[in-house]
Amino acid sequence: MGRGRAKAKQIKVARKLKYYSPDTDLNRLQQELGADASKSGPSDPYDDEPDYSDYADKYNVDDDDEYED
Repeated sequence: MGRGRAKAKQIKVARKLKYYSPDTDLNRLQQELGADASKSGPSDPYDDEPDYSDYADKYNVDDDDEYED
């Protein structure tokens, strides 16, 4: 007996954590994380990939061209 109160308290705490949204100071967070202020947006994740355009031109075959009569 007595588990009902414990369960109710756990549910109350879980709801509070789920729906609580504190005011977040994003500028302060950025300073704490040491982010570079000169970057205004996210960088392109594909900048460091090699250029495959030569291979695309070499190996790109249209299905229409291959089966013409």
